[in-house]
Amino acid sequence: MSRGVFLAILAYGLFSCADALIKATGGDLSVFEVGFFTGLFAILPAVLSKRRDERWREALHFSNPLLLNLRGISGVLGSACVIYAFTHIPLADVYALAFLAPMFVVVFSAILLKEAIPRRRWPLLFLSFLGVLIIVRPGFRDLQLGHLAALACALFTASNTILLRSLAPTEHRLGIFAVVTTYALTINSIGMLVWGFELPSPMQFAILMTIGILGGLGHLTFISATKFVEANQVAPAQYTQMIWAIALGAAFYGEYVDLPAVFGIAVLAIAGLLNVLSDKQIDRFLASRKRPPAYASPGQSNAVGSAKVVPQLNRQASDQSDAARRAA
Repeated sequence: MSRGVFLAILAYGLFSCADALIKATGGDLSVFEVGFFTGLFAILPAVLSKRRDERWREALHFSNPLLLNLRGISGVLGSACVIYAFTHIPLADVYALAFLAPMFVVVFSAILLKEAIPRRRWPLLFLSFLGVLIIVRPGFRDLQLGHLAALACALFTASNTILLRSLAPTEHRLGIFAVVTTYALTINSIGMLVWGFELPSPMQFAILMTIGILGGLGHLTFISATKFVEANQVAPAQYTQMIWAIALGAAFYGEYVDLPAVFGIAVLAIAGLLNVLSDKQIDRFLASRKRPPAYASPGQSNAVGSAKVVPQLNRQASDQSDAARRAA
């Protein structure tokens, strides 16, 4: 597993813990209020993780302001959608729909970033979509507005991944983080003024602070991940969040998945893990499974084997001679 994929898995683990805490607010606080406080506390990890060679003024040096502003707007809208979804529908349903994001990332990568997508990845993406349908089962279950919000979140997540892939090589990580945080604080402040503000209780305040810190750490980790691998390799790591959804949903919210959902999750997991593997790893695996040609005769096989053995014996003899000379 590459370093970039590992960082992406770690980032999504941090996001999952923050998402579970969002559900703990129970919808008592508005989407804008949750977004404002979590964005405010997300600044803390950026402050503590600043390297000595970094300067705060670097956060104001932008190479591509347009993409940075698009990243900020997309991030705020995606956060608003996922906050609403987590407080209105089960965790597993949110993640199942959010897992459509890698499909969108692959399509956007091919269209916008001109990244070459191997043909073998398209069947895996279709398999992922099939797994989502099995879990959500539209037409067999009542769909709510939270499901639509989760689907919108998948689109915004894919957009964020593509934008980060374009920004990470040229923009400073503090600059990317500063723009997103500024948009989060500004837009959510306006939302609180328009739709009202309710002072959080001490417990709610502690939850919001924890959500912000975990989200900030996850965001910085995800930015680092996009510097090491292509966008279509980072996105599939999101499937690991389903494990967190099942565990946290059952442990804290009494949300249990049924047998069809378990099957759909298995389909998602298989497709996601195969998609995480790099093309070189897949090629090495396929090469290791290849057998000798069926038309090779026994004599040819023996000849090949002898050709391999003779150089090895010669190298061993040479090594023994060298050892004898050194001993002398």
